[in-house]
Amino acid sequence: MSYSTENIKNVSIAGHGQTGKTSLFEHLLFAGGVISRAETVESGKTTSDYSPEEIERKISIHAALAHIERKGKKINFFDTPGSSDFTGDVILSFRASEFALLAVDGRSGVQIETIKLWRNLDGRNKPRGIFVTRMDEERAGFENVLADVKEKFKTGVVPFTMPMGSGAAYKGVIDVLNGKAWFAQGDAPEKEGEIPPEFKDAAAAALERLIEAAAEGDDTLMEHYIDKGSLSPEEMHKGLIEALSENKIVPAFAGSALKNSGLVPFLDFAADIAPGPAAARDSGKNTNGEEVDVPVDPGKPLSALVIKTSYDQFSGKLSWIKIINGKLSADSEAFNVSENRKERIGKLYVCQGKKLEEVKELFAGDIGIVAKSATFKTNDTVTAGENALQFVPLRLPDPVHAVAVNALAKKDDDKLGEFLVRAAEEDRTFRYSFNAETKEAVISGMGELQINIILDKIRANQKIEMETHVPRVAYRETITKKAGAEYTHKKQTGGHGQYGKVVLEIAPLPRGEKYRFVNAIFGGAIPKNYIPGVEKGIVEGMAAGTMAGYPVVDVEVKITDGKYHPVDSSELSFKLAARNAFREAMRQSSPTLLEPVMSLTVFVEEKYLGDVMSDLSGKRGKILGQDSVGGIAEIRAQVPQAELLRYSIDLRSVTSGTGSFSVEFDHYAPIAGKLADEIIKAAEAFKVQETEE
Repeated sequence: MSYSTENIKNVSIAGHGQTGKTSLFEHLLFAGGVISRAETVESGKTTSDYSPEEIERKISIHAALAHIERKGKKINFFDTPGSSDFTGDVILSFRASEFALLAVDGRSGVQIETIKLWRNLDGRNKPRGIFVTRMDEERAGFENVLADVKEKFKTGVVPFTMPMGSGAAYKGVIDVLNGKAWFAQGDAPEKEGEIPPEFKDAAAAALERLIEAAAEGDDTLMEHYIDKGSLSPEEMHKGLIEALSENKIVPAFAGSALKNSGLVPFLDFAADIAPGPAAARDSGKNTNGEEVDVPVDPGKPLSALVIKTSYDQFSGKLSWIKIINGKLSADSEAFNVSENRKERIGKLYVCQGKKLEEVKELFAGDIGIVAKSATFKTNDTVTAGENALQFVPLRLPDPVHAVAVNALAKKDDDKLGEFLVRAAEEDRTFRYSFNAETKEAVISGMGELQINIILDKIRANQKIEMETHVPRVAYRETITKKAGAEYTHKKQTGGHGQYGKVVLEIAPLPRGEKYRFVNAIFGGAIPKNYIPGVEKGIVEGMAAGTMAGYPVVDVEVKITDGKYHPVDSSELSFKLAARNAFREAMRQSSPTLLEPVMSLTVFVEEKYLGDVMSDLSGKRGKILGQDSVGGIAEIRAQVPQAELLRYSIDLRSVTSGTGSFSVEFDHYAPIAGKLADEIIKAAEAFKVQETEE
């Protein structure tokens, strides 16, 4: 069955690891009548954690999608991973949803990943709410969590549901908006009833706060509220929809998924009040390359974004697609703007976890799957015709952990590369490349766990044995003073010989300038047609420096003089002369090594702050600053890349697995002394090893 745009809602369930997201997702499907029984994560039979690696490890690794029909609305739910290693699937779900529900453990409150997710949602101005889980467990405190959210995010939270007791005294929740109580019944669905007398005052106070929040959603409603002191149910409904769609309020919900409690009121909220696609905007680039907002509009021609690629053992390649405009029909033709090719659309599906359900069409706002596409890949734009806008790609973080990998058997190298490419297509935070400079196949991702899971899957399914090691760092060489040199390339072979003389000067450039070529030849000492050969020779000379064979950067090369022979000179002669002249000048210019320095941001609980900063100092890091928000510290530093090759492992050790970080290249910096000597020695050993192989 297909649903029109006004009857579609998209919700992402996200949060810190172990906050009960998968259980919440599973029990929502049970409450919505999609499944007859809710399974536990431990059973390995949940709707969303269905891959072998998820079942084995009992954690979510991939985003899963399922839908519930409620009050004539189709509500698409994403269940997303909690580990920062798999943040890519959280980001794609945020992109495809109009509302994010952050699961927060009723005992632990806001945690590091909650903060990072909140910041990501702020960057999107995405409406969000919180669901306080495990209210039936000891030490759970709904009001404590709301206070924690208020302190850490400087925002007020409006309870739409509130718990009746906690821990062993937990009875269920009150639906504040509709004035009902929902009593937990254990394994059975929750049961509607009257609000118990002892909770009526609290429910009335919560309703008053809801009325104020609704009034904040619309200026006219605010006037009515000021005049009358209240709002009608219809006015409340309208105001809450507007306030939420404009991200003015953060609704809060309470419950216990394992007791099937607090679920029905949330489903009613999702169907009635949560923002739908019509209130959302996507980001695209028009034919002039300008970034523009793209409203979701069923009346326009088809445009859609491929948000994810996966491979199923039986169905083959599956392209997850969010329809932004118009509709996509099965057995039709579309245009892949990113590939500039027409694409034949075969069967269309929606999914309930791993189960695919065939549909004939998908309307704007909906999310579905195209099977066995010839060209679709993640981030591709799909339209009705050519010359259309292109959607902005998913804003994914750069990888933070890398290893070099190779098959133990040489014959398996190509096969290994093939499956690493496929893994990178499925998860865009995972990357695979061959570094020609260090002659290594390097894979990188968001953490050791992500990389190990991908490699273990290839080992198990493809029977490829492999080994990994820390990647070599791509150092650079540069010069510290001016120098000059000349070189004459002369070779007599009996017929035409080779002859070219080059005189040049080199000088340091500011860091990051890379290379500048200056032709200062006068009087035709080197004819113009040989100058390109001279520059090619210099570029070749810069490809491998004289200290350790690393590329040379930040050098100005000025050609000042030379000599040619009318018969024996050629472009090759001048290329060889220039290359050797450059290398000779380099030796006289006090060369030095440069190492890549990274910009590092670390998120840790304040109790680990001293240990982390001490560890960074031991890694030759330079602390740039720090901020602290509600017990979570953010440390900004610059650290040499060589010290960060295993930082995801080191940080986990220092912070008992709770810390996280992001890293990106910042600049190259000089390195000297014993450290430089060790790098040069290692480079020479690598050359010997290469020669022997």
